[in-house]
Amino acid sequence: MSIRLEYWRAAPEEFKSLMSLQLRLKAGIDSRLFDLLYLRVSQINGCPFCVDLHARELRKAGDAERRIDALVVWRDSPFFSEPERAALDWAEHLTSMRDVGRLDALYDALHPHFSERQIAVLTFAVSLMNAVNRVAIGFGRKPEADAASAGPALQQQGR
Repeated sequence: MSIRLEYWRAAPEEFKSLMSLQLRLKAGIDSRLFDLLYLRVSQINGCPFCVDLHARELRKAGDAERRIDALVVWRDSPFFSEPERAALDWAEHLTSMRDVGRLDALYDALHPHFSERQIAVLTFAVSLMNAVNRVAIGFGRKPEADAASAGPALQQQGR
């Protein structure tokens, strides 16, 4: 299926505003933490374009493959720091809005690791990624496939 609407062309100023906000939010906190959060939120929301994009961003920044692979099971993985765990838990709960009764405890768990400004920025980033996922999914955006990323079955079909 091709993309339903090239939204970045249909509404360029609005798209530019979203991307500008994303860059501004990333400026104040470690960009790898943002990409971890963006990747996890995109995994939860099932956004193939954003999962591909943020996994590639993490690799480009030098993050370990094992960490990227283990993100879906971060609670049971030894590869994530306490600040990352607090931020991932916060992001997951804001994304799914499940168990909102735990938000006070999750918010409190952020305080040993982040300033109030950083907590606000992290929260805006999670909210923005949820919005971006919904736009990309709604309009059917998918990652570009290439020979290097195609699985063996697709590579054989291309012969």
